[in-house]
Amino acid sequence: MANIEHIQYIKAPVEKVYEILTTERGLAEVWTRELAFVAQTGAVNEFRFGEESPTKMEITALTSNKRMVWRCVDSDPEWIGTHISFDLNEKDGKTSVILRHTDWREVTEFYRFCNYNWAIFLLSLKQYCEEGTGIPFHIRKF
Repeated sequence: MANIEHIQYIKAPVEKVYEILTTERGLAEVWTRELAFVAQTGAVNEFRFGEESPTKMEITALTSNKRMVWRCVDSDPEWIGTHISFDLNEKDGKTSVILRHTDWREVTEFYRFCNYNWAIFLLSLKQYCEEGTGIPFHIRKF
């Protein structure tokens, strides 16, 4: 199994970062504007990226201001069964976000592309928290 793991440091309180990651409004500003999202354990949320079929993620863990875990239930076949987690910790006025995308079956071209795009996701989150403008899918240049 292969895993993706990144960390980002954000000059914002953990409560703000958590709110952005766990609300439809926040995720629309940092990931994709086409989504249906409810922050509740067991909820299956839907994210759309252009003409692709929707990506569906079930929330399997949710701890306020600390952690959220998704399990991919429908998407590109390489994503199905993988897990995405966000672990948050605030120290000295900064919040660290550890993003992990685990349980990939193998390292492929798509894995590498997703690895890059998760780093951009964290950059978007940082920019939105600190400056008020993210880089969602719809305004990115690929």
